Amino acid sequence: MTPLLEVLCRAQDLGMFGPGAIERQLAHAEAFVALATAEGGAEAGSPFLDLGSGGGLPGLVLALRPDARGTLLDAQQRRGEFLTEAVTSLGLAARISVVAGRAEAIARDPAHRGRYALVTARSFAGPAVTAECAVGFLQAGGRLVVSEPPGGAPARWPAPELGSLGLSPPQFTQQSGASVAILAHPAETPPRWPRRTGIPSKRPLW
Repeated sequence: MTPLLEVLCRAQDLGMFGPGAIERQLAHAEAFVALATAEGGAEAGSPFLDLGSGGGLPGLVLALRPDARGTLLDAQQRRGEFLTEAVTSLGLAARISVVAGRAEAIARDPAHRGRYALVTARSFAGPAVTAECAVGFLQAGGRLVVSEPPGGAPARWPAPELGSLGLSPPQFTQQSGASVAILAHPAETPPRWPRRTGIPSKRPLW
């Protein structure tokens, strides 16, 4: 068993993943990462942020890439502590940080606002909440990559509301059982986004 698989099995034992073979969940995350980092994505070594990292998928898969540097973010302190231990045990602490806190608040921290070329979200929230919580982290020219139902559904991502956040309508792509929406962020994030903690989920934009 690889060190990563050992970490993920522990996460599953702690209830951070649902039932089912962890190998299958890892394979899906690996396909997700391949799509997120495919040609046309962020340049090698550009910083990434994994939104709602949970037990470490896909964040730890991204983190294990030789050129990776970035941040794993989760709202729960318990998960943050687990991810910190995981990053240390995998020898990644020099280039991967872990932050425990609400995305709406962390996205306004100057240490994180507008700092990332790639933001990933595998099972964070619905499209409206994910887009609003993610956009404050993105650099101009960055990309948000979100796990999607097979085939993609443009109606889940209305162009006018995305435009107000500074995001372009998504492109959909899939491989090896993973399907993603890729949303470009061509300019700086408008300063009003995201709204205060809890507001995106209480009053979603769509």
